[in-house]
Amino acid sequence: MGSVPRRMVVGITGATGIVYGVRLLRALRQLEIESHLVVSKAGEMTRAYETEMSSEELRSLADVVYSPSDIAAPISSGSFRTMGMIVAPCSVRSMSDIAHGVTSGLISRAADVCLKERRRLVLMLRETPLHAGHLKSMLAITEMGGVIAPPVPAFYARPQSLDDMVTHTIGRVLDLFDLDLKAFPRWGEEDGVPAQEAAPATPGQ
Repeated sequence: MGSVPRRMVVGITGATGIVYGVRLLRALRQLEIESHLVVSKAGEMTRAYETEMSSEELRSLADVVYSPSDIAAPISSGSFRTMGMIVAPCSVRSMSDIAHGVTSGLISRAADVCLKERRRLVLMLRETPLHAGHLKSMLAITEMGGVIAPPVPAFYARPQSLDDMVTHTIGRVLDLFDLDLKAFPRWGEEDGVPAQEAAPATPGQ
């Protein structure tokens, strides 16, 4: 079999945190990975609330852009090979659709394709607190092979800005695809955070 094309599907939904989607698209371009973008209608609303970017500026960060209602797009078919899909950020609505096989829109359809083809699907879920229904949907996706990866900041790297936190989070998500952004310090590595110096003391150890 030939190698998998260096293509990544990116979904941006209406959850807060569109900065993750923007940073992800820029990182994929830096890594020379072809990005296939779908932005939901709610995602466009969040873009307007949270950024100064126009819709055209956001779309220009991707190599290929699809309408969220275009269920005949290439990424809706398993025969169109990709590395997988990242939904950044992922709303509870989108997560629930994916968990229950509701594929009326392109984001949930493309995610379903990744699951059925056993490709990596990562959902950067943005919601808190969580009720039992949310947790059951998260479990269902995990049991189907997807990865729930909430954008939780890591403070051991001693971030100096919000930008540092976003960079670290996107780097960790890309790690799930064996893609190294080389943009943040790693625990225990020579240019990272020395474990013996930074690890806090734990009572009883």
